[in-house]
Amino acid sequence: MKLSDYTLKFLQKKKVKDVFLINGGAISFMIDAFSRNKKINYISVAHEQSAAMMADAYSRMGPNFSCTMVTSGPGATNLITGIACSYFDSIPALHICGQVNTFEQKDASTSTKKVRQIGFQETEIVEIARPITKYSYKLKSPYEIRYVLEKAYHIATSGRPGPVLIDIPLNFQNFNINENKLKSFKPKKEISKNNYKKITKKIEFLFKNSKRPVVVLGGGIKYAKAENILNKFLKKIKIPILTTWSGTDLIDHNNKNYIGNIGVYGSRCANFSVQNSDLVFCLGTRLDTRTTGGVPRTFARNAKKIVVDIDKHELNKKRGLKIDLKINSDVKIFLNNFVKHSNKYSAKNEWFNRNFLWKEKFPIIQKKYFNEKKFVNPYVLMDKLSKFTNKDEIIIADDGAHLSWALQAYKVKYNQKLFSAFGNSPMGYSLPASIGASIAKNKKRIICIDGDGSIQINLQELHTIDKLKLPIKILILNNDGFGIIKQFQDLYLGGRYEAAGKGVTNPDFKKVSAAFNINYNVIKNHKNLNKLAKIIRSKRAEIIEIKIKPNQKIIPKLQFGNPIEDLFPLLPRKEFLSNMIVPTIKKKSKIIEIN
Repeated sequence: MKLSDYTLKFLQKKKVKDVFLINGGAISFMIDAFSRNKKINYISVAHEQSAAMMADAYSRMGPNFSCTMVTSGPGATNLITGIACSYFDSIPALHICGQVNTFEQKDASTSTKKVRQIGFQETEIVEIARPITKYSYKLKSPYEIRYVLEKAYHIATSGRPGPVLIDIPLNFQNFNINENKLKSFKPKKEISKNNYKKITKKIEFLFKNSKRPVVVLGGGIKYAKAENILNKFLKKIKIPILTTWSGTDLIDHNNKNYIGNIGVYGSRCANFSVQNSDLVFCLGTRLDTRTTGGVPRTFARNAKKIVVDIDKHELNKKRGLKIDLKINSDVKIFLNNFVKHSNKYSAKNEWFNRNFLWKEKFPIIQKKYFNEKKFVNPYVLMDKLSKFTNKDEIIIADDGAHLSWALQAYKVKYNQKLFSAFGNSPMGYSLPASIGASIAKNKKRIICIDGDGSIQINLQELHTIDKLKLPIKILILNNDGFGIIKQFQDLYLGGRYEAAGKGVTNPDFKKVSAAFNINYNVIKNHKNLNKLAKIIRSKRAEIIEIKIKPNQKIIPKLQFGNPIEDLFPLLPRKEFLSNMIVPTIKKKSKIIEIN
């Protein structure tokens, strides 16, 4: 069979149902194979960046992962932003790029090795993508195809997951191969050296000697598909529950033990909880600076720290954060063993009561926000949206201010999904990601939370939504500029809104909606906010433009190198000190907390 046919057959065996692609000369033979295989589908999209983001969200929805196919040169380089989203958030995806014929490549001859380009649109995508893929390889022989595909799939889905890329020259794609004579890839069996019974005893000892323990849930729990065992763990170990942004949808926010999100944009109550703790049990979080603040040594500074992470390199970062018990393990395997070997444990009522008091005293959604007359307050919006959505809803936010408002104020119900591309966090992610998620879930309704600036990055995919008749509800939070950058400029640049408010303009979103045949709605203030419930229940795609105050702030937010318990707007010092159990420390004045 042709190599292209073999590749589709391989994807089919791995239960890849949908491939996101744009055709081009160097990938044309590969895509022609779809004409001979009706058991696997392709979706023609409008931009390769969107294809990678669709594949990313598709894989997040699972249980199957997805694939892209693009041509050489600009087709391949356009994938980069989406590939980075998957790499930093540990999402498996396979990217297949067409490459120029082998005889057209610059390494075909010693005399041309240092030439910039020989074949038309020849680009070394393998080397460009190497830092943001787990495996990146250009096929050297058509007979390698089975070995390379099997190796790529194994690497993408094992250990800490991530994206892989295979570059296939055009003349190989149409090459006839005998699949029975192809060499296979046999992965080495990895044997865990962890003595989980012994580790459990160490953790139990730390619990027994703790007065103020907390557990922090991170996105790694989702990527390990460990949600079910997590629920058993939380029933057995009853301590205050905190989440990172990527772990926010792992717990029902009405759970009585849930305190909130921690970090630079965390809730004040959750940050007081982790900062005053004496034991922090971290599951599937790499404790990045969005979580710890810009000075990692100030994070939970008086607490023993237990961290479970599949990536040993994350455990061995020496950036001022001391980890007392490092557990290099798949979090699902760890939790299964911990639940099996551990005894029940519950934190003392005094510590729970202190957490509940913080939660009651420092709500994200304040009563005064409902008094807004001219615009829609985004915190009120997220409060309403929480009430209007179903228990199995999928909500995908983009970046910047509207992402922060969503993660701070949306109240997740159990079995809902709320995510973004957290590590890379590019403008333009949520629209194509909503398409990928909807397709993965059989054209399910998706709530896409976007901004007036970020939606313009991949605006062309509105046509894909219309073409496929996907019931995606696109909320455009319009604050006439880049809200999170304007807040940064207020803090550090004297309120000079260069290229954030000044110089940034928007199209008429009503006309844009009409051009793409998508129904348009506008919500200007709180008076007509309740109509949102009816709009999101419709069976078609909807654009809902929501007018937000141009200088609306993210509240609370860390700034000026403070430790994460001391968020802006600063509490009066007497009140702040009354909430601190551990000694306070001075801020690092030279640290700038980026947006």
